[in-house]
Amino acid sequence: MTTTGKTALVVSAHSADFVWRAGGAIALHAEQGYAVTVICLSYGERGESAKLWRQEGMTLERVKAERQKEAEAAAKHLGVADIQFWNLGDYPITLNDESLYRLVDVYRAIHPAFVLSHSRKDIYNHDHPAVTDFAQHARIVAQAHGHNPGQKVLGAPPVFLFEPHQPEQCDWKPTVLLDITQVWEKKRAAIECMAGQEHLWEYYTRVALQRGAQAARNSDRKVTYGEGYENVFPHVVETLA
Repeated sequence: MTTTGKTALVVSAHSADFVWRAGGAIALHAEQGYAVTVICLSYGERGESAKLWRQEGMTLERVKAERQKEAEAAAKHLGVADIQFWNLGDYPITLNDESLYRLVDVYRAIHPAFVLSHSRKDIYNHDHPAVTDFAQHARIVAQAHGHNPGQKVLGAPPVFLFEPHQPEQCDWKPTVLLDITQVWEKKRAAIECMAGQEHLWEYYTRVALQRGAQAARNSDRKVTYGEGYENVFPHVVETLA
């Protein structure tokens, strides 16, 4: 892998979200030399760790520690350059001004070429849309010349919203299909690190196959595995070819 100097930012509500929903994009761009920063705002310790809570004598701190261990192992498989755990609570997540400005600082420190976060709606998990609103609010502040004058302001990195667990119920439709076939084995290895949610391993394998079939249908490429994203802003291009 060569380093390009380019960066990317993934804002993940819980410590497993970046694996299921964006693991392919992370691995693909890491192979291309992007330094990918993943921010896990929460461990998913209350709402997404049922298997761990079934163990006798489990505690909140032990759940958090296990979830962090899983996410760190997954991040290594994907080639993540920097993974951060902010421990902002779960069900509900607490997103205050202090955390907002902390994320603004990240934007200005790395100047990502693109940003990945959650869908605008998720009737099954209110933490997810709260986080994508939070991520985009921070992006706006990072673009403001009056915020910490003297710092280099953020440009206009495109924002892509990754797939929710029940897209039909969340008014989410993919407008970008990413071919992740060449990095699928890395994503699958990362998925298998998430022992606390083993019931989702095959589900997200089926999702990848479905998005791959759709990508093949909408291109002249042979695609086996894919990820879907919804772009937020118009893409500025020089040609339509």
